[in-house]
Amino acid sequence: MTLRNRFTLISSLSFGVVSVITFGVIFFAYYDSTKIFYFEKLKNTALISAIYYLEKDELPKNRHAQIKKEYNSLIENRQVAVYDKNNTVTFGKNIHDPHIKIQHLKIARSNKRVQFMSDNNFYYGIFYSDNQGDFVVFVKYSNNSFKAQMFRLSIIMLSVLLIGLLVIYFLSRYLSKIVYKPISNVVNHINAVDYNDISQAITTANTHDEVEDLIKSYNKLFGRISESILLQQNFINYVSHEFKTPLAAISGSLEVFAQKDRTPEEYRAVAKESLENVYEIENILNNLLLMSGLAKLEESHQTIRIDELIWKIYEKLEPNTRKHNSGITIELQVANSLSLEFQGNETLLYLALYNIVENAIKYSAGSDVSIQLFEENNQLQIRVSDKGKGISQEDLVKITETFYRGKNVEGVKGSGIGLSLSKSIFDHHQIVMKVESIINQGTDVMLIFPSKKSH
Repeated sequence: MTLRNRFTLISSLSFGVVSVITFGVIFFAYYDSTKIFYFEKLKNTALISAIYYLEKDELPKNRHAQIKKEYNSLIENRQVAVYDKNNTVTFGKNIHDPHIKIQHLKIARSNKRVQFMSDNNFYYGIFYSDNQGDFVVFVKYSNNSFKAQMFRLSIIMLSVLLIGLLVIYFLSRYLSKIVYKPISNVVNHINAVDYNDISQAITTANTHDEVEDLIKSYNKLFGRISESILLQQNFINYVSHEFKTPLAAISGSLEVFAQKDRTPEEYRAVAKESLENVYEIENILNNLLLMSGLAKLEESHQTIRIDELIWKIYEKLEPNTRKHNSGITIELQVANSLSLEFQGNETLLYLALYNIVENAIKYSAGSDVSIQLFEENNQLQIRVSDKGKGISQEDLVKITETFYRGKNVEGVKGSGIGLSLSKSIFDHHQIVMKVESIINQGTDVMLIFPSKKSH
């Protein structure tokens, strides 16, 4: 069942149930009030009948004649029975009425009155004490008019209910079309989405309701899916492009190597070159897998010393600086050792910082790399500086994109993953990374850690 049909059905049922309950309350309230009205009229008629029949001997003839003339039509249109103490009808035309029983007479004598409905008639009896004795005066009146009123009321209510149901049904259909139009647009947009352009966003109508929240959630979700698909596509493109060079080198070396016998030195040289290419492929794959699973990382953080990570990186990369005719200088300007402690994942932070320092060395163009640790505004900060090639302003806004490499890095091996991976790791730890660079003057990478209070 569609949402529109469900909305229409629920609206119609709700209206029907509420209407039936309301009409039921109105019907029974009117039923009771009308009964009370008829019984009150019968009460007055019974009292007048008692005066007419039992006070004749006490009233002056002219007064009684006046009462007879005034109320004659009223009394004659009713069936009256006046019972004496022996339960015998002494006055009135309603003799031997089977619906007036002994128990009714007893109730009238004890409670001074009695009323009931029987055989399409209203009955009302009163106890009347006179000088002639104690009597029970009963009057009855046909309830045909009462039934006719109740029938007309029922027809009116049923008609209103049926018309109301029809109106609410068509109104609900019309309103549901308006209300669910944004949802229909979302469904149509999703059905029309091209796999190659899944990031297309739905334009919100600024309705500030649940539908707008749904559209925003959709845009956010499919934006993430688009990023994942783009990452997969880039991964495939990158693998097919970048892996060709080391794989071609390995296969070429082995093909040439297999053409004739080689000396042990040549064996070792080829094996070394092949291993380097294999390690390069393995490093690229490991970084890609780590980056793809970074968002799912659930490993608990632990307290680590940032300066110790820097020294580990120094020990690892210092031998490589000789190849680039450069060096690494470390300046520690933090007075409070507690400022160097940080809650995070040691492996990931090591990898991120390693990538930053390694890039600085690779692109230093023979100059030294400076690493400064200092504290400012209750925040630990790290500045990694080099005096190398620098980065153009055009490339600077894209360097954290996966697989992107600057235009001036020809001849320097790289995959375009390291800086993107580092940025993801820093974001995971709420560490702000800022990069400033000038072509042929060098690059500064600033890392600003969360303050101790907020962290």
